[in-house]
Amino acid sequence: MKVGLIGHRGAGKTTIFNMLTGLEAEVGGFGGKEEVHLGVIKVPDPRIDTLSRLFKPKKTTYAEIRFTDFPPSQGEESFKSNEALIARMREVDAVALVLRDFASGADPLKEMNHLLTEMILADMAVVENRSARLKKEKARPLDEAVLERCGKALEREESLRNLVFSVEEENLLSGFGFLSRKPVLVLFNQSDDRAGQSLVASHQAELQRRGLEGLALAAKMELEITQLNQDDREGFFKEIGIVEPARDRFIRASYGLLNLISFFTTGEDEVRAWTITQGTPARKAAGKIHSDIERGFIRAEVVPYEEFIKLGSEAKCREAGKLRLEGKDYRVQDGDIVHFRFAV
Repeated sequence: MKVGLIGHRGAGKTTIFNMLTGLEAEVGGFGGKEEVHLGVIKVPDPRIDTLSRLFKPKKTTYAEIRFTDFPPSQGEESFKSNEALIARMREVDAVALVLRDFASGADPLKEMNHLLTEMILADMAVVENRSARLKKEKARPLDEAVLERCGKALEREESLRNLVFSVEEENLLSGFGFLSRKPVLVLFNQSDDRAGQSLVASHQAELQRRGLEGLALAAKMELEITQLNQDDREGFFKEIGIVEPARDRFIRASYGLLNLISFFTTGEDEVRAWTITQGTPARKAAGKIHSDIERGFIRAEVVPYEEFIKLGSEAKCREAGKLRLEGKDYRVQDGDIVHFRFAV
């Protein structure tokens, strides 16, 4: 999963990036317009820890989130005017908007509106350019109709994520990488004295009106706490009323936003978590491991994680009838331990 951090200068974007990744990117250190900070975190999962203890594999592989910390926005036209930066933004799976909610006179909702508008303006440029090309080419009526519909919505300053498309239209639009279609998580960066507090009612109401998800966090303080040893860290979190660290809340919210789940493969060589969208059929899930497995799919041997832990081994799960043979259309569930049979 790839997540892009976007925000105005001074919003605490890079501080949040450092808190999430454990890196030490220079705060306020963006030099060129196309410079970005990149980082990767492993998604903690106690189920993987347990399976690794049981199998004692040579390698344990967690799911990952890849972060891109983009240069700060310079105004409502800044995204639209930087095509190279926009191209990199289109590669992420979700966008996290970082808003100032810590300084006197800060207006995080205004910042949010500016950033959402920038995304809409960037998409309008894509629609205009593509529509102009279609007039010179022999375009399908569907292509023209979908772009016209998108253009009208964008002119109304409506994000494309609010529109519903058919499967065929979705396939057509997937190649455009429209920013305003990407899932958005809004991060309200609060002052230290508000650490552990929930979103204020007015912010929550605006998010609900727009159909967006949001989190409140105190990035500066939480970054400092994450740099302490484990015992001191837990004590500080408890003292200031933070039940769950921002990093864990961010991961959980991101998975929910993108409707993601994890299935597992196990063995002496490797225990591994694989991230897929809820509802993915077994054959397509097999393709996450290797295209040959998807192409030569025969069946999937599946046992739910809870049943495996309860019984203790694959052999006992088989004896108890808890290990199932599933076909290509089986919808893989969160926590399934899967072994794919295939022939190429």
